[in-house]
This record gives sequence, structure tokens and C-alpha cells, in this order.
Amino acid sequence: MTPQAEPKLELKPLSKEAVPSALGKAERYRLLNEPAAAESICLDILRVEPGHQQALITLLLALTDQFGKGYSVNLSQPRELLSRLEGEYAKAYYAGIICERWAKSMLHEGGPGTKHAAYGWFHEAMGWYEKAVRAHPSGNEDAVLRWNSCLRSIQRHRLTADNDGHSQPILE
Repeated sequence: MTPQAEPKLELKPLSKEAVPSALGKAERYRLLNEPAAAESICLDILRVEPGHQQALITLLLALTDQFGKGYSVNLSQPRELLSRLEGEYAKAYYAGIICERWAKSMLHEGGPGTKHAAYGWFHEAMGWYEKAVRAHPSGNEDAVLRWNSCLRSIQRHRLTADNDGHSQPILE
């Protein structure tokens, strides 16, 4: 028996025709709580169509789905995607999503000072949602719903600013 050569390991390209179907699969993987699979699919779509807005948004959401769940995702990855989004509303709304989900991951992980830090992140998310509300498309009040959700989380967990009364905005 002769040993076989190792196959060359390269990413296989996705055809442009497969993008809509692939995007649907990415969204389903997110719903199935498999954000890493959704992330991979979005990266394949973006190799073919770098400015594909729905793929960028789905990727951002898949990355934030991974906060605090043992994945090696940090804030810089979804933040980098914000600049590629089109429109003031999308940039503000998804900046709020990043902050809100980071706050929730901090609460989930717990530890000293996390309640004050989470408050700061929720507060910052609410600021981004306020900006999104001012630019929202007619009939789309998702930013209002998210703002209310942040306030309810602050109230439910009895979160407050640190002892100096500060919350620290971090995402710009």
C-alpha cells in the first residue's frame, strides 16, 4: 500500500448563486444555537460578496451569540463589522446590540464588579438605541424594544453605576 498525499487544505469558494440559500442556512444555524456554524457560512458569503449587508448583520449577530459561552470571540470582532454596515440606523442599532449582549454575558459570568460593569454596558447600549431611534425607518421600532429590554434588565438585576456614579462608555 502506498501512502496517500495529504490533501491541500484550502477553503472552497461559494458560488454567487448559492448566497441566498447559504444565508438562510446561516440564519437557521443561529436559531439552532450553533453560532460558530452561522459565522463560518457568513464568512463564506462575504468572500464572494464582501458588502452583503444581511451577511454582515448575521455575522455580527452570530459573533455576539458567542459572547461568554466559551468561544474565543471578543468585542473587537463584531465592532470591526460596524464600519461595513450601511446607514446611520444600522450602525447605531447594531452598536447597541453589541453592548447589550456584552452586558448580558457579563451578568451570566458573574464575578466581582460585573454588576456595575454590566450597568455601564447596558447604559451605553441604550445610548446607541436612542441614536437609532432618531434614524429609524418608518414602522421599525426595534431600537425602542431593545432600549426597553435594557432598562428592564437593569431593573431586574438591580444594577447601578459604580460607587462614583459613573458608567463607562466603551464602544465608539
